[in-house]
Amino acid sequence: MGAGTILKLALRALGRNRVRSVLTMLGVIIGVAAVIAMVSLGAGAQQQVASEIASMGANILYVWPGSSKSMGMNRGAGSVQTLTAEDADAIRSECPAVRWVSPMVGASAFVVFGNQNWTTRADGANERFTDIRNWPLESGAFFTEADVRTAGRVAILGHTVADNLFQGVDPEGQTIRLRNLPFRVLGVLSRKGQNQWGRDQDDTIIVPYTTVQKKLSSQNLWVSQIMVSAVSSRAGYTAEQEISELLRQRHKILPGRDDDFNVRNLSEMAEAAEQTQKTMGLLLGSIAGVSLIVGGIGIMNIMLVSVAERTREIGIRMAVGARSKHVRLQFLSEALVLSTSGGDVRVHVVKSAGFELDASTSGGDVRAEGLTITIAKGGVGKSRLVGSVNGGGPRLKLRSSGGDISLQTD
Repeated sequence: MGAGTILKLALRALGRNRVRSVLTMLGVIIGVAAVIAMVSLGAGAQQQVASEIASMGANILYVWPGSSKSMGMNRGAGSVQTLTAEDADAIRSECPAVRWVSPMVGASAFVVFGNQNWTTRADGANERFTDIRNWPLESGAFFTEADVRTAGRVAILGHTVADNLFQGVDPEGQTIRLRNLPFRVLGVLSRKGQNQWGRDQDDTIIVPYTTVQKKLSSQNLWVSQIMVSAVSSRAGYTAEQEISELLRQRHKILPGRDDDFNVRNLSEMAEAAEQTQKTMGLLLGSIAGVSLIVGGIGIMNIMLVSVAERTREIGIRMAVGARSKHVRLQFLSEALVLSTSGGDVRVHVVKSAGFELDASTSGGDVRAEGLTITIAKGGVGKSRLVGSVNGGGPRLKLRSSGGDISLQTD
């Protein structure tokens, strides 16, 4: 008996009880749709976490000044100035696990262009800022090492600053005033958006850190932090250890004494977030798997009932020469048809739900970006597996009868 004949017989048998077949298919549709939706949401959440971590920078570490104590009270990190630009130079030259380093100094800035003004923050960095933060320019060019060395009055604008100061005007090459000092705009950073703490990363102006030290603040010697990029994500912990050992040596900290600095590795936060997402993915998949199992049990029950109802048909077929394997194959085919015929329906339903979710959460919440063709095909594969497994119930019942099925009717 050919596969086409078996398929026609399966469709004809299922067509006799259309309502029952549709209800059975509905259980599998709901189960597989739940699996696809949960996996898609989990994948989308993982992608969003990864993109947020990547937006912070490439394998980034931060070195902050330590804390001071007054009257026995610890005043917290950054309450004392302990870091210098020379520390940053030493980290860059003496730590093999470090690729790029930038001293950072910040100051509030009131910016004026023509009759427009804006209050923002001037962040001082060196020429490696865009490499460390993984933050390319949208237009123009970044300042050079010569600008840092000479404390040049040049600026790179964040998109929020550019949008508020230059409405319909190209910022590149224009002159703005920061604290009544003229600065030439070299370029505009690409849009970054808010970070995980809700701060608008585009509301900034990047200038050479030496310019902030000498012309925009009173910190002529100290830097507020040092931003470091490791050579790879795996080298983050090695870089952290190398930086700690080097700064303890440079700051002449005796053994057993506390550090006067803090090194924070963002790889730790990334790993913790990734582990959390994996746990949530397993939980969502388990919940969706229960729905799939329920749908499969429904198929098994219906097929067992079908075997009992079609005793006469089975007997006639075997009386005219059909073998037990042919009858078992027909019931397996019917189970597979039930489980796979709703494939297009469930994939389209979940895709539509995914698109609606994507449209409704475009403001920055979790997006169903994990809903891909691969996941949809995986869902159809799961439905076929359900049909094969649960179609085994009737096959076992037929096998246990040994093929000796009576011609008697109800």
